Amino acid sequence: MGELRILSPTAILGYGFPLDSFKEGLKREPHVIAVDAGSTDPGPYYLGAGVSFTNRGAVKRDLEFLLEAAVSRRIPLLIGTAGGSGGQPHLQRDAGLIGEIARERGLHFRLALVHAEVDRERVRESLLSGKVHPLGPAQPLTEGDLDASVRIVGQMGVEPLMGALDAGAGVVLAGRAYDPAVFAAQAVRRGFDPGLAIHLGKILECGAIAAKPGSGSDSLLGILTESFFEVEPLNPQRRCTVSSVAAHTLYEKADPVLLPGPGGCLNLKKAGFEQVSETRVRVTGSSFIPSDSYCVKLEGVKKAGYRTISLAGCRDPVMVREIDYVIDSVRERVRDNFSHVDDYFLDFKLYGRNGVMGNFERKEETPCHELGILIEAVAGTQELADTICGFARSTMLHCSYPGRVATAGNLAFPFSPSDFRGGEVYRFNIYHLMEVDDPFELFPLEIMDI
Repeated sequence: MGELRILSPTAILGYGFPLDSFKEGLKREPHVIAVDAGSTDPGPYYLGAGVSFTNRGAVKRDLEFLLEAAVSRRIPLLIGTAGGSGGQPHLQRDAGLIGEIARERGLHFRLALVHAEVDRERVRESLLSGKVHPLGPAQPLTEGDLDASVRIVGQMGVEPLMGALDAGAGVVLAGRAYDPAVFAAQAVRRGFDPGLAIHLGKILECGAIAAKPGSGSDSLLGILTESFFEVEPLNPQRRCTVSSVAAHTLYEKADPVLLPGPGGCLNLKKAGFEQVSETRVRVTGSSFIPSDSYCVKLEGVKKAGYRTISLAGCRDPVMVREIDYVIDSVRERVRDNFSHVDDYFLDFKLYGRNGVMGNFERKEETPCHELGILIEAVAGTQELADTICGFARSTMLHCSYPGRVATAGNLAFPFSPSDFRGGEVYRFNIYHLMEVDDPFELFPLEIMDI
């Protein structure tokens, strides 16, 4: 069986990578280049709006090097969660970039597009037949949730990617995908242990974040064998250690040893980590437990309204002390002035006091001498959001409070205009598992010669 070498150039396509690191990776003669291109981390807006959180120019820069390297060496290039969110507009954005680069550079290859956007009526059929289940704390899915959804994607496993490679694709561009899948697909296809392959994919998915010092904008090499895998950074300034690789195994996971994914669960109860050189770590013992039924995670969003924000600062020590009184007063004035309106949301984030954690902050109250105040209004129309935010901002600017000395405004505004339209707001309303009879059925394959 030998070994399979997988090059991960960067954590997310468009995040960039040092050319020296990438060239060092190519010197190791990789059998596969794979890269993740998206995430739900930036929130639901990008899925709903059909736009990418990664910059087009930055993605094109990365793709130019990846395509040239893969096509010239005749090795597969696999890209997962295209365009940031993996829906149809995201897939088409990155497919357009690939075609553009191919024309500019005279590249010829077979491209596979693996679609991941799921029709709501297909989900409805499964819902009515009892094959859709909540994931984690999510509530049971309703038909109303489906009707409200703007876009739904399914998170594919390795199987549709393997099918694309079986079809002779040299470049595979996938919609929403399980993060390790693009790294593990060729390995599982070649007969390597799926537990080791998926665990390796879990490490490679974020590039050199698994190294010390970590970076999401640098490259990592994975070497998979029949009984273990090894990872090492390609930048001499970094090294993989037992702690850095083990820590990244726990990255974004609620359970330290059982990591569920499409079609089963990665079991790390017997995983071992060994430092085999100054920069390289070996991992053994990972296994994959297939589930009784194959489930695909669905991600869907609905439109929640429109947002307007205003950013201000406060350095009056009395107002800082009485800020809760001020906010309560402003909320009451807004409620009174807009008693005829029930379609709005108003929030105040206080940076300098619980601005990040809010009500979940565990640290006891600590003194601060200034506050950054973010006023947010969300409403059914942009005009109403503008109105609510503007009224709240002006009311806070001139609000009275116990001990007030100044008679002028309370707030300092860093910008003019002080209010900013945030546009459409989306909310995740589908985060559920759907049972499928076939791992391929939600993910149509499209093949084209470029």
